[in-house]
Amino acid sequence: MPEEPSTPRMTLPTQLVLRAFLEKPAEELYGLEICAKAQLASGTIHPILARLESVGWLISHWEDTDPHEQGRPRRRYYRLSPDGAVLAREALARTTAARNALGVLRPGLTGGAGA
Repeated sequence: MPEEPSTPRMTLPTQLVLRAFLEKPAEELYGLEICAKAQLASGTIHPILARLESVGWLISHWEDTDPHEQGRPRRRYYRLSPDGAVLAREALARTTAARNALGVLRPGLTGGAGA
């Protein structure tokens, strides 16, 4: 049975991005903050953010301040939607349970360099 279109693939980078948001689910974060929290490069997180927003897990908006006054590019802020927070927790729990079950079936497969 294929996954529902509203459920993004739970790759390791996607999991790291979701965990960064779930540290403080109501907090808004912009790209570089997400990169730092997830320890991923900008080129990795932005496609993930777009996917999560397209399925309704994230909400975003451009900041209102003038970037020239700030001396930096304008920031796009992201936060979990109310449903997104619930769905992210559930998806991460399923992923963790699947990884744990795999470890029971195939010890050593889920740890180490290949994980």
